[in-house]
Amino acid sequence: MKKLKPSVDRKTQARLIPFYLIVILWVVFTFALIGWVVFASFSSSSEIFSDHMFKFESGFHFENYAKAWRTQKVSVFFMNSLLYTIVSCTAIILIASPAAYVLSRFKFKGNTVVQNLFASALGIPAIMIIMPLFSLVSALKLTNNRWLLMFLYTAMNVPFAIFFLLSFFKGLSTTYEEAAAIDGCTPIGTYYKIMFPLVQPGIITVTIFNFITIWNEYFMSLIFANKPKVRPVAVGLFNMIQSMRYTGDWGGMFASVVIVFLPTFVLYIFLSDRIIQGVTAGAIKG
Repeated sequence: MKKLKPSVDRKTQARLIPFYLIVILWVVFTFALIGWVVFASFSSSSEIFSDHMFKFESGFHFENYAKAWRTQKVSVFFMNSLLYTIVSCTAIILIASPAAYVLSRFKFKGNTVVQNLFASALGIPAIMIIMPLFSLVSALKLTNNRWLLMFLYTAMNVPFAIFFLLSFFKGLSTTYEEAAAIDGCTPIGTYYKIMFPLVQPGIITVTIFNFITIWNEYFMSLIFANKPKVRPVAVGLFNMIQSMRYTGDWGGMFASVVIVFLPTFVLYIFLSDRIIQGVTAGAIKG
């Protein structure tokens, strides 16, 4: 028997051609921009402003990365951001995951109100709470404190994590908990031993989102982290760019950009499938 070939709607495909072209142009533009920055990070300052930057007549300047890491204090900013991101992402999961489980499984008075409050918190811009928050922090003399930044990052991202994980917990069958209860497992034990491992796709996805958000966060760290020793990479990179008008070390600046950009780029390249699977699973279950 002959295999039936799926019919192709050529008119539909023809209508999508302009959108395909837009996507292709955007991808080419993005790769060209990133490629230019990478090439510039291996060039000297004079070559960057010349027409023969891509020829590398003076060779590859790997020392740009060494100078950026040591002289420009990129190592300090990098380690600060790494600390803020790891601690905050861990705290967000430890808070949001049990909260989402309780809200999705236990019916109590005010359950819907609490869920709506978390959902509405997503629509509050950070700039609206910065001024009263800064007044409170200044009165308590907690500015330029690493623990303060980690607390703020955690508090600002917990509502999104709870809202995201709710759909995963709601999509799990109650038979798991019933079987665990028959075996004498407590609700807390059921959560940690059974339910938490089952929502690993959602945990991984929301952690990646939070990692990228906290790593690239700028406005809040600019307000609450004024000293160089506590600055994350976003604020540190901005200050380096401002100093380039005096030092002229453009190769070192672009090397700093690559160092700052590399973690999120690598994370997305290797875990993009997990992100898509997690978002798709959450959408189907929700």
